[in-house]
Amino acid sequence: MQLTFLGTAGSWPTKERSASAIALDLEHELLLLDCGEGTQRQLFQSSVSFMRVRRIFLTHFHGDHFLGLPGLIQSMSLNHRTEPLDIYGPPDTKEMVGRALGMGYFTLRFPIEVHPLAPGSTVEFEGYSVRTAHAEHPVPALSYRIEEAPKRGRFDGARARALGIRGSDFARLEAGEPVHVGSSVVHPSDVMGPPRPGRSVVYSGDTAPSPDVERLAHRATVLIHEATTAQELEGQANEWGHSSARQAATLARAAEVSALFLTHFSARYKELAPLEEEACIVFPGTRAARDLLDHLIHQP
Repeated sequence: MQLTFLGTAGSWPTKERSASAIALDLEHELLLLDCGEGTQRQLFQSSVSFMRVRRIFLTHFHGDHFLGLPGLIQSMSLNHRTEPLDIYGPPDTKEMVGRALGMGYFTLRFPIEVHPLAPGSTVEFEGYSVRTAHAEHPVPALSYRIEEAPKRGRFDGARARALGIRGSDFARLEAGEPVHVGSSVVHPSDVMGPPRPGRSVVYSGDTAPSPDVERLAHRATVLIHEATTAQELEGQANEWGHSSARQAATLARAAEVSALFLTHFSARYKELAPLEEEACIVFPGTRAARDLLDHLIHQP
């Protein structure tokens, strides 16, 4: 599971930062979280192939979060894509995506399905699920939690030896086969620990501090939370449906997440170290994301 931060700017791009977009590589599928202006060019510069994008999850329809969609889809068509593409977003998604795809003249060569989601929805896919929550923003907006299915428990070698397992029978048990030991049978469940939760990524999108987002992020492996401003401007940020770096860290601490990445930085901040330092006072496991940063999410 790998994150690639394609764009970390807030509201409009800068020389250093592109508009909002994050790729999440699940190995068997590539997901795109938001698709701001310039996303396809960022994909070309990244470690990720734009043709592998299988599903796009849009948080809301302010331009810095979706205006890259028409260009990306047209480039996919020009490169002879035939695989379907699914697009998810708030309740107004069908209307907004329909408008975006109606711009200009081009031939769509592959099927696109658009899926409006309400806050509190859960969508199940092969090996993972996506859950939504209401984001505190002036327009309909969602936050997302992408979570792997639970993992098999760890093999208890000491327990297996105590039950008389020897040699190749260890591998058979780990593969899920029962093993005969004398007159008794040892089942895989006898030597496996409890199932382990899968890795999870929560993406806030644009939001003022929100108890709904905090609940969504509870004990997530990684929280990606917007941090549009520093603490001294957080009152103004909150009025416009945004958060400060300090507020993002406060939410991360309350939600007991393992790691926090800040994103969606106002153009007024050329350097991100002050925002990162402000957040680290509250939540030491904070990192300010940079464009084209790759982050591998390890299994806990």
